[in-house]
Amino acid sequence: MILEVAVLNVKKGMTTEFENNFEKASSIIAAMPGYINHQLKKCLEIPNQYILLVNWETLEDHEIGFRKSNQYQEWKRLLHHFYEPFPEVYHYS
Repeated sequence: MILEVAVLNVKKGMTTEFENNFEKASSIIAAMPGYINHQLKKCLEIPNQYILLVNWETLEDHEIGFRKSNQYQEWKRLLHHFYEPFPEVYHYS
């Protein structure tokens, strides 16, 4: 199992819209092959910061199966415009 970790800094004043869109986007990622589960946590000290944790069966399930899929385009449309700066994503075993 691989853990994907991304710190998401959402533009100020956009957290409610981000959370609403993330709820919609969650069904996209949950339907992907190799997906196990995910959590989105809001930072207590920095109100517009979140951490996204996604468990995948393999690194390829995330990097190739998800990121190169048509569904990823919808994920991007729903979420990528909220981030400033764009998040770095790391994987852990």
